[in-house]
Amino acid sequence: MGRLFGTDGIRGVANADLQPSLAFALGRATAHRLVGVGGSLVVGRDTRRSGDMFVAAISAGATSLGAEVHYAGVIPTPGLAFLAGEGGYAAGIMVSASHNPAVDNGLKVLDDRGLKLEDALEDELESLIWRADELPGVPNGSIGRVHDRSVELRERYVRQRTAIASRVITDLYVVLDCANGSGCSVAEEIVAATGARVETIHADPDGLNINSGCGATDPASLAAAVVARGADVGFALDGDADRCVAVDASGRVVDGDQLIGLLALERLARGALPGGAVVVSVLSNGGLQRAMEAAGGSVVRTPVGDKYILEGMVVSDAGLGGEKSGHVIVLEHSSSGDGIITALEVLRVVTAAGRPLAELAQRIPLLPQQQRAVAARHKEQWEGDPEILRAIAAAQARLGASGRVLVRPSGTEPALRVMVEGTDPTVVTELADAIAALASDRLN
Repeated sequence: MGRLFGTDGIRGVANADLQPSLAFALGRATAHRLVGVGGSLVVGRDTRRSGDMFVAAISAGATSLGAEVHYAGVIPTPGLAFLAGEGGYAAGIMVSASHNPAVDNGLKVLDDRGLKLEDALEDELESLIWRADELPGVPNGSIGRVHDRSVELRERYVRQRTAIASRVITDLYVVLDCANGSGCSVAEEIVAATGARVETIHADPDGLNINSGCGATDPASLAAAVVARGADVGFALDGDADRCVAVDASGRVVDGDQLIGLLALERLARGALPGGAVVVSVLSNGGLQRAMEAAGGSVVRTPVGDKYILEGMVVSDAGLGGEKSGHVIVLEHSSSGDGIITALEVLRVVTAAGRPLAELAQRIPLLPQQQRAVAARHKEQWEGDPEILRAIAAAQARLGASGRVLVRPSGTEPALRVMVEGTDPTVVTELADAIAALASDRLN
């Protein structure tokens, strides 16, 4: 059996390979290891239909070991991270599968600082999950209770974020795609605190439409709306609002690498980028690195996953980091990726520059890059397959020093991820397709 925790918590198809019994066991394990009898655990969720089921299971498990559960309701993942780290909570659990489709769900455990757990601590929890039934329960008088504090906790989070937004003064016209996810409950109010004219789309969650034809992973409808309405800029969140991609006035998508780049270059120019460095993952485009180095800055790369980005930021003493997917961490405002904070920062930079987003994004010309997700039952075995290794070596030789091939097993799905980057878009596409087809044939 593989490791239960992936790069972003525990994920799977809700009520199939991710059962409420596992959430119950996680609640017990978290209460035993992190919370203790009488301690408090804060729990939130996104808009998926299965969210209530998993919250109930977590709560039952945690209270059975004496933890007090404070329910934060539907809230962005960075909102739950803020609440967990604000004080008074021993841990937090977010029920969300982020950008995944509605049939999936996930369980993310945060510590008392609002940070994702170290791998070693996740391993401890996993060991406890498998023997959760052996953990001793508490007597009746010590059984924990569930407190619905969703209104109060949501308002606390919104107050903190609107205080940040109120320092960004702009009159831009913004279209906001909430992905029918947890951003629906807070994003418009926060972004509007800048003075921007804000209109939302995909802000009517029904439990089944989260990330469906919308959001950061599918911004086509946002691009169309920005153009049709004559807006200055559009922002697309994902299901739990920890990602953001932007759309310029012409409808062109500005991805996470370009957003990180324009924020980094602005901070570098005014001496507000510690060490002149920005932290990104191995997937981030080489064009971002070239732009940073040309401006006198540098790029530090980490494994994929926002918790590794944060670790890299701590080690490098960097204040800005993120991923191509749109996870961006602006450390002065949040210790986790936050799509709403990213949108606020972009509005600040665009307004201060007095130049459109499209012009600022052009400062980070991206190299042709193709990514493939290959369904693979044996995703971990690619490194031992000689044919796959030969194909990767041949592709790298063809690309030369200006190109890259990166192959890795997904941390959240039964898939192998292939990334090819180079200077010739035709060659890059050809190689990505060839390696993906070979991997599909060899690993299934």
